[in-house]
Amino acid sequence: MVAAAKLDVDASAPRGGHDTILADEAPTDRPFAPKARVVPAQTSWAGEYPFRSRWLGVGTRSGQHLWMHYLDEGPRDAPVVVALHGNPTWSFYWRTLVLALRDRYRVIVPDHVGMGLSDRPQAWPYRLTGHVGNVQALLDALGVSRFSLAVHDWGGAIGMGVAVARPNDVDKLIVTNTAAFRSKDIPLSIASVRIPVFGKLAVLGCNAFAWAATIRAVEKPLAPAAKRGLLAPYGNAHDRIATLRFVEDIPMKDAHPSWETLGDIEQKLPLLKDKPMQLLWGDADFCFTPKFRKRWMELFPRAAVHAWPEVGHYVMEDAPERALPLMRTFLDGRG
Repeated sequence: MVAAAKLDVDASAPRGGHDTILADEAPTDRPFAPKARVVPAQTSWAGEYPFRSRWLGVGTRSGQHLWMHYLDEGPRDAPVVVALHGNPTWSFYWRTLVLALRDRYRVIVPDHVGMGLSDRPQAWPYRLTGHVGNVQALLDALGVSRFSLAVHDWGGAIGMGVAVARPNDVDKLIVTNTAAFRSKDIPLSIASVRIPVFGKLAVLGCNAFAWAATIRAVEKPLAPAAKRGLLAPYGNAHDRIATLRFVEDIPMKDAHPSWETLGDIEQKLPLLKDKPMQLLWGDADFCFTPKFRKRWMELFPRAAVHAWPEVGHYVMEDAPERALPLMRTFLDGRG
């Protein structure tokens, strides 16, 4: 096994500069694999996630590969929809979207490195630029040259980072409870996770971030199977590394390593101004409040907006029956 301290992933390599491998079966050589192996088909929530796992290996300078898990459902020649999750969810969050669209769309949903079924490198930087680079590497490896985006939470900054890097490849944008611009607004409960020692104890030791989200991120109590599925990849401190690192990567000051990256994405959002956009918002969100929705509306005044006062941060858990028909109609070009 390669020591974590020697991990050196060129995740910020330019588009096309990645050493990548695609695999349809779980790789056997995974030095950075999760400590607890989760096989969805063997779980009590298997019916919620009836998908085939696929894998992208991104090369490291040490010669190893960092494996990112993803879903790729639907006809290969169909229009592509890429859905990007946030923290502390994983591709499981988009399961109803995959089921609703895969009859006529090719739906690609990665688990960001450190999340879901993907690898857990303990020494990887976990910076915005690296996550953007990984999604770019996946699209390039799959030969995807045209796609629509659906984004949530951290998936917004990551997805818009991809979109502004290749705006001519983007078809439509579905934006739900997220940001891709700098903001000083951060809930105290999330800011507290950034406190040294306390954050590690709460997130890594007690799983406080992912566990609390199953309560605070919804207005309607989660079904037991949905709750188990959302929490399944985060059963030990080793496997929770990214839930902490994502919070630490929220850039609140100009000295932060991701401050410039996010600012660059924000400045380039006008490259997407002519793209059809749909905003689906849970206005009861404690984190991405209606203030964030209004900022998106200022940036994209022609966006189709749907906001629900009784829906929380996990829009796809609270209101899939509302969101999915709107998404499908939007993607089909019928509204």
